[in-house]
Amino acid sequence: MKRTLSLVVLLVCAEMVFAQAISSQVLNKKWNAWWLTSDDGGEAYGVYHFRKKITLSVKPSSFIVHVSGDNRYKLFVNGQLASLGPARGDLYHWNFETVDLAPFLKQGENVLAAVVWNFGKERALAQISYRTGFVLQGNTEAEEMANTNTSWKYLNSKSYSPLKPDLTYTYYALGPGEHVDMNAFPLGWESLEYNDSQWQQPKTISQALPKGVFDWFYNWMLVPRTIPPMELTPQRFQRLREVSGVQLPNSFPAIQSSIQIPAHSKVNMLLDQSFLTNAYPVLNFSKGRNAEISLQYAEALFIDEGNAKHWKAQNSKGNRNEVAGKRFVGVKDQITSNGNSNQTYTTLDWRTFRYLRLQVETGDEPLIIDDISSVFSGYPFKLTARFMSADSALEKILETGWRTARLCAGETYVDCPYYEQLQYFGDTRIQCMISLYNSGDDRLVRNAIRQADYSRVPEGMTLSRYPSSLDQQIPTFSLWWIGMLHDYLRYKGDPDFVKSFLNGERGVLQFFSRYQKADGRLKNAPYWEFSDWSEGGGWNSGVPPIGEDGSSAVLDFQLLLAYQTAARLENEIGLKELANNYSMAATKLTDAIKAAYWDESKKLFADTKEKKYFSQHANSLAILTETVKGADATELMKKILSDESLTKATIYFNYYVNQALAKANLGDLYLDQLGVWKENLKMGMTTWAEISDIDHARSDCHAWGASPNIELYRIVLGIDSDGTGFKNIRIEPHLGALKEASGSIPHPNGKIEVSYKSEKNSWKVEIKIPEGTTGQLVWKGKNIQLEPGTTAITL
Repeated sequence: MKRTLSLVVLLVCAEMVFAQAISSQVLNKKWNAWWLTSDDGGEAYGVYHFRKKITLSVKPSSFIVHVSGDNRYKLFVNGQLASLGPARGDLYHWNFETVDLAPFLKQGENVLAAVVWNFGKERALAQISYRTGFVLQGNTEAEEMANTNTSWKYLNSKSYSPLKPDLTYTYYALGPGEHVDMNAFPLGWESLEYNDSQWQQPKTISQALPKGVFDWFYNWMLVPRTIPPMELTPQRFQRLREVSGVQLPNSFPAIQSSIQIPAHSKVNMLLDQSFLTNAYPVLNFSKGRNAEISLQYAEALFIDEGNAKHWKAQNSKGNRNEVAGKRFVGVKDQITSNGNSNQTYTTLDWRTFRYLRLQVETGDEPLIIDDISSVFSGYPFKLTARFMSADSALEKILETGWRTARLCAGETYVDCPYYEQLQYFGDTRIQCMISLYNSGDDRLVRNAIRQADYSRVPEGMTLSRYPSSLDQQIPTFSLWWIGMLHDYLRYKGDPDFVKSFLNGERGVLQFFSRYQKADGRLKNAPYWEFSDWSEGGGWNSGVPPIGEDGSSAVLDFQLLLAYQTAARLENEIGLKELANNYSMAATKLTDAIKAAYWDESKKLFADTKEKKYFSQHANSLAILTETVKGADATELMKKILSDESLTKATIYFNYYVNQALAKANLGDLYLDQLGVWKENLKMGMTTWAEISDIDHARSDCHAWGASPNIELYRIVLGIDSDGTGFKNIRIEPHLGALKEASGSIPHPNGKIEVSYKSEKNSWKVEIKIPEGTTGQLVWKGKNIQLEPGTTAITL
């Protein structure tokens, strides 16, 4: 269990030191430390080890260093994990971690040891890279004895080779699996006792440069990491679902058990975590020289459809709890045993799985599996929101949504952890709101807003996703980024932070203005205008119907909403003249939308001027943009819910449909709209599927579907911001059939607590809002002012 403990020790001993502890020289001058690199050109696949011994006269109370690598690194001190990273960024914003190594150091001789890996052309799309590199800089002169330079030692490990996942049936954007031959592995390389006398002197590239510092070379522009270290928590598999070739104790794998696999045997085990997770697998094993061990990971197993088409075209998963007769497809790691006792394997980076298939083929010597477990990894969000009611299904929906949100949050937000790990800004807007409502921790939110801005291209729009080594354009996601800016201003505040991105907001709208016709509607808007994964009704590859005139109501409504949002931003913290311009553009576009798309006979907005297709999307956006208001909005929303001819929104765009529901004064119907989430649970899902067709969903974990973790608080409990920075609080509950509900959410000044209980012909209501705020309770047409502290009232 040594490696498991070394993974977890980061949580206990090496809490990251933030920017206030960074010396000005580190931020403003060329570092004395050098970037170290490999001896193979620095661009190919490879895994590399670096070491340096330092001698200390006393155990230090503080020993702060700054460390980074390319693609990624793990830093050990005297055999214990001290840091891993760097947090994902780009070459203009290459993160370094600041870590206090003092907890790991001792008087006398110590060793710093790092493993650095570069997956070359096979690296994940989210991984931007210059070349293989590793750098460590002491914070002050006292720590500069640790600086990377030619006093370090280096080994190009020949034990690793890539395993390409057999996932060509779908879009897969991550790196390869690992084949590790323990016969060639430098066992104990991170320990002080290891003999590194045969290691080489590393090659150097250049001294490291903080961003903005000039020299005659440029590579990585170093910036301080702004997010905390990832959580690392040990966990055990819960169940053994299938086994062949060996007898196992009933307690395996939930309780550590030693299992001997005879010589010349083939063993297959299917382990079930019981829920989807992101984790480093940890395998401890002994003996079994040259035995082959494979670990394979899957979100779910696939149904063998039993027809003639190739299995890669068969994508039905069925109930995720069922495994009998199903096909296992997934990412794989493979290990060759060297025959020694107490061997340990863990992956360089974490894996996503509910199911793990462990396969062993032994040679002439038995192999002993000493233990198998894993270490969960993710952004260290803490759930501080609370929701209680008599409906247990709501609690399960919140639990599943929070797990989904957590698995889609690491060093950035990601769309899905298994297939892509890319930060798409359409997804991210919803993820940010989940973070604010459930945790209150805004550090990853701010990181996402910045990275979207970093991604902007000369045309003005953001990329669809970032960081990414392959550019992709979804202009509608640029519009949702403007929504992210307004969300942050409204729910968190910090006008100076938001104001720094207004040039980006203006650039996005300038990009769209090039494709607006004289009446303001878009014509032939370029790139992939993804809006939802809806099917039928003229939708194609996520793009809504486009009319013969090159226009689309769904796209025009999204642009209209962005103009309205930008006008509010500019009016509050930007340029009043621009706010006026955006408001006029919005008014003009509203008139054009009404003239082009409104169908008086159907009392609906069509998707195109030809009025052939109609969707929930266009009509929900009509309500959100107040193109339709008041009683008309209420009637329109009723048609959105009841008219089966409309193209339906999927689990993603239901976020906007349900916001329109509340805006149309039908929030009491929200609890009746949770069918797709309840269907997920019936199908054995432990996270939310990417699309509403759960059986055929590619990804089993997409946080864009976790919007109930916002709306059960915002719509049902009614807790919402009514101005900048949540200083004004609006409480307007929509309890539906619930007779009792209570809960709380984090607030910049503390927390907001509400409680509602029906007793005979009245309701007992108790609300507590934090100091420094004002509020109002809206209850069946009544407005009741709220003061800081607790208000108890019977209505």
